[in-house]
Amino acid sequence: MKRVAMILKVEVNLINNFITIFSIPTLMILPMVIAIICFVAGNTRLSRLISVISSITLVVICALQAGYVLQQAAPIELIIGGWQPPLGIRLSINEFSAIMLLMTSTIGLAITFYSTQYFDDDEKEIRFWPLWWFLITALNGVFISSDIFNTYIMLELLGLSAVSLIAIQGTQQALQASFQYLLVGLFGSLMYLLGVAIIYRTYGVLDNQLVANLVESNTSMQLALALITLGMMMKCALFPLHFWLPSAHSNASAPVSAMLSALVVKAAFFILFTFWFKILAPVVTFTAVTIMGIFGAMAVIYGSYRAFTSPRLKQLIAYSTVAQIGYLFLAFPLMFTTPDLARTAVIYFIVAHGCAKAAMFLAAGVIQKAMGHDQLSQLQGIASQLPISIFVFAVTSASLIGLPPSGGFIAKWLLLNNAVEAQQWWWVLTLFIGGLLASAYLFRVLNLAFTTPTQENSLTVLAISESKLLGAVGLSIITIIIGLNAMWLTNLITGSY
Repeated sequence: MKRVAMILKVEVNLINNFITIFSIPTLMILPMVIAIICFVAGNTRLSRLISVISSITLVVICALQAGYVLQQAAPIELIIGGWQPPLGIRLSINEFSAIMLLMTSTIGLAITFYSTQYFDDDEKEIRFWPLWWFLITALNGVFISSDIFNTYIMLELLGLSAVSLIAIQGTQQALQASFQYLLVGLFGSLMYLLGVAIIYRTYGVLDNQLVANLVESNTSMQLALALITLGMMMKCALFPLHFWLPSAHSNASAPVSAMLSALVVKAAFFILFTFWFKILAPVVTFTAVTIMGIFGAMAVIYGSYRAFTSPRLKQLIAYSTVAQIGYLFLAFPLMFTTPDLARTAVIYFIVAHGCAKAAMFLAAGVIQKAMGHDQLSQLQGIASQLPISIFVFAVTSASLIGLPPSGGFIAKWLLLNNAVEAQQWWWVLTLFIGGLLASAYLFRVLNLAFTTPTQENSLTVLAISESKLLGAVGLSIITIIIGLNAMWLTNLITGSY
C-alpha cells in the first residue's frame, strides 16, 4: 500500500509539474510551430491532420490547467529565464484566464473540424491554416500574459491575423471590411500603447501585478485608463465604436466569423476588464462604470434593432454580437457593489455567448453554401433541407435570447439578480427589452425556416453534407449543459475567488 501511495504521489507531482512548468509555454509554442509547419508544407491534407490533432491536444492541456487553477484557487505562474519582474517576464493563468483558455481551445477544436470540410478552394485553405494558428497563438498569448507590453504584442499579432483571415475570402466586400478592420485595429492598438507608455513613464514597471501594487488615482493614470479604454472599446466593438464589426464578421468565411465573434472581441474585453478591476482599479470611479453601463445598454438596444432590420443572415448574427457585447458592460457598474456576483455573471455570459455564437455562425456558413447566398427573404422552408443547421440555430438562439435551460438564461439571470441586489433597477429594464428584441430577430429567422415556401418562392438548395457541423452541435449541447449544471459551475467560479 505504501508503494502504491508513493507511486500515486509521484504521478500527481509529475502532473502538477507539467501543469505549472511545461503547459504554459506549450500554449504558445505549439500553435506557433503548427502555423510554421502549415505554411512551409503548403499541403491541405497535412494541415488538416495536424490541426485536428493539435486542437485536441490544446483542449486536454487547457482542461488540466482549468481544473488545477479552479480547484487550487490559486494562479499558475511561470517566470521566463528565472529573473523576477520587473527584469523578468511573468506568464500566469488565473481563474478567469483559465476559463478563457479552455473556451478558446474548445471552440477552436469545433471550428478546426468544421474548417477541414469547409473550403472548396485549395489556395484559400493553404492560406487559412497558418493564419488560423497564428490567431490561436495570439489569443492564448493575451490570456496568459502578465505584462502590459507583452499584451500589446499579442494584440498586434491577433489583429493582423484576423485581418488577413478576413481578406483571404477574396471578395471586394471582404477586402474593404478587412482594410477597415486593419485601420480600426491599428488605432485601437495605438491608444493602448499610449496608455502603456504613460504607465511605464510614471512607475517604470510593466508587470501587471507590480503596476497594480503601485498605481494611485491621479491625472496620469486617469488618462492612461481613458486611452486604453478607448482602444479596447474599438477592438471589442462597443457602441458607438462598433461600425467596423458588421461588415468584417458578415463578409468573412464562416469559420473566421465564428472565431471573431466568439473569441477575438472577448479578448479585447478581457484586457479591458482586467485593467478596470485589477491593474488600474484605484482609478475607477462609480461615474465611470455607470457611463460604461450606459454604453452597454445602448449597444443592446441598437444592436438588436439593426439585427431585426438586417436583410442577410450573417449580418443579422453580426449585429447580434454588437448587442450581446453590450450585456457584458452592464456588469461594470455592478462590480462596484457586488463584485463577486458581477464577475461570475461576466464569466458565465462569455462562455455561454462564445459557444452559442460560434455554433450559430458555423450553421449560417452551411446555409450560405447550400443556398449560394444568405438572404433572409429566401430562407422559407430551409428547415426541411438542412435540419441539423436549423437545429443548431434554434438551440443557440434559445441561449442568446435567454430561454431556460440554456447557459444564456443563467447568464442573464445572474445579471438580473445582481442588478436587483445592487439596487440598480434600471439595468433590469435593459435586460428585459434586450431579451424581447433578441426573440424578435431570431424567431424571425426560425419562422422563415419552418414556413412552407410558395410556388413562386420555391427553394433551391445545393446538395451539401452537414457532417462538418458535428463540432457546432457539440457547442450547442454545451450551452444546454452549462444551463442544466448552473449551480455547480457558478459555485466553482465563485469559490475560486
